[in-house]
Amino acid sequence: MLWSGWGDPAKAADLPEPLRKLLVDLLGLRPPETPAASFGEVRLPPVALSPLVLTELRGVVGADHVRFDDDTRIRHTRGKSTPDLIRMRAGDGSDAPDAVALPGSHEEVLEVLRLCAAHRVAVVPFGGGTSVVGGLVATRAGFAGVVALDLSRLNRLRSVDEESMIADLEPGMRAPQAERLLAGRGLTLGHFPQSYEYATLGGYAAARSSGQASAGYGRFDDMVAGLTVATPSGTLELGRAPKSAAGPDLRQLVLGSEGAFGVITSLRLRVRRAPAEKVYEGWRFASFAAGRTALRVLAQRGPLPTVLRLSDETETMAGLARPGELGGLDTDAGCLAIVGYEGDDAAARRESAASALAELGGVYLGAQPGESWAHGRYAAPYLRDSLLAAGATAETLETAGFWSNLPRLYDEVRRALHAELGSPLVMCHISHVYETGASLYFTVVTAQSGDPLGQWERAKRAAGEAIIGAGGTISHHHGVGRDHRDAYAEEIGELGVAVLRAVKDRLDPSGVLNPGVLIPSATASFR
Repeated sequence: MLWSGWGDPAKAADLPEPLRKLLVDLLGLRPPETPAASFGEVRLPPVALSPLVLTELRGVVGADHVRFDDDTRIRHTRGKSTPDLIRMRAGDGSDAPDAVALPGSHEEVLEVLRLCAAHRVAVVPFGGGTSVVGGLVATRAGFAGVVALDLSRLNRLRSVDEESMIADLEPGMRAPQAERLLAGRGLTLGHFPQSYEYATLGGYAAARSSGQASAGYGRFDDMVAGLTVATPSGTLELGRAPKSAAGPDLRQLVLGSEGAFGVITSLRLRVRRAPAEKVYEGWRFASFAAGRTALRVLAQRGPLPTVLRLSDETETMAGLARPGELGGLDTDAGCLAIVGYEGDDAAARRESAASALAELGGVYLGAQPGESWAHGRYAAPYLRDSLLAAGATAETLETAGFWSNLPRLYDEVRRALHAELGSPLVMCHISHVYETGASLYFTVVTAQSGDPLGQWERAKRAAGEAIIGAGGTISHHHGVGRDHRDAYAEEIGELGVAVLRAVKDRLDPSGVLNPGVLIPSATASFR
């Protein structure tokens, strides 16, 4: 993973000329005056951990698995949000951990947590490092240092129960490795978010990830049959049957907890037979409203495709609806829907869904748009790097709401972004649908001001207030992290916050697990 950007540096792509010209004309885009810092120019704080703590960490995980060299610290600094990358490109490594520990077992994780609690050292569980909500930046105040707990050594496929269709995997396994191992048995998780190439299974669970084929396979939290969690207070073993009426489902305390309650050390995941057939195609709708109605009808009446996503007019025009073809601008394209079918019954579902889409005003565009989308589905973060280098602030935010409220949610977020940023390019798509509602995923591009961090912080705050005011959730799949923490407090209310703090106090009484992330602060305000 590129330390100051996304993914494989060899895959970096220049900004397509038509898109660059559009942004220059529309936003007044200009290249930054100051070049991005080189790796050697990143400023790191001194290691704050005492020699005693470092010695004890080595005693738990082994001397080779405790690292505090500059390279390792830089690569474990923050996540991959645009503010994260702006800071790194400016050479700001002030949030770097003091050391990185790489445990090799559940027992070692438990012992590291016990040790850090005893010495008041903050612990940041680290998987793929792909958080875009500030989920990897611990509060340092009141702590003797910060350790990044890198779970990459916990990367085994422990077992597969093909009768129950359950696979037992460790959390540090990256998604492509999991798919390769499962494919050898003719199986798949079917979970392919945009972060797929670098994200880990533990990160998926900790952030309630949702993949691009969620219409067919469900969200990641739907796949978790059981998990093992190490906490400073001991071990949690959760999930022993497909469904249970034995009290509240405690798995839900861990799913979405972002490392604030414990560290996931194993996952029992539902798997599916790998599909024999995959077909992706494009449909055009005259407007976002017409396309939204079509998606709702399929979600409620069926047949439901495996992949179902709809870009608004702006995203379609700019070409982000099918990133494999970036470079051309279509100002009369309407709204592009990508519809995909996977599995043995793909042909039958496709035929029935096509009839419904045509009746609802859709125009069939053939396989080419769908294949283009499938080819470029992981390319958008690379485009963001190019935009940053060109002088743009480019970032995403997402929410979800009930079908009846989606128009208001869409309008209010766009209105808030325009009010704060002037005339940004605001694009949106629906990529996750349910019988009762859907997600809205916004991409925002604007020319960088003299204070790009403050510029985006104000815009993000305004968008968050619009989301809460319009009845949406502050996050559908990115999580809470630090960035959404105050809005999350508003969403769940004062009593909800008190419940979270009670759980935190019981599982992590010293408060060393990812301090500052997820749990609203004591000064959070409520309407």
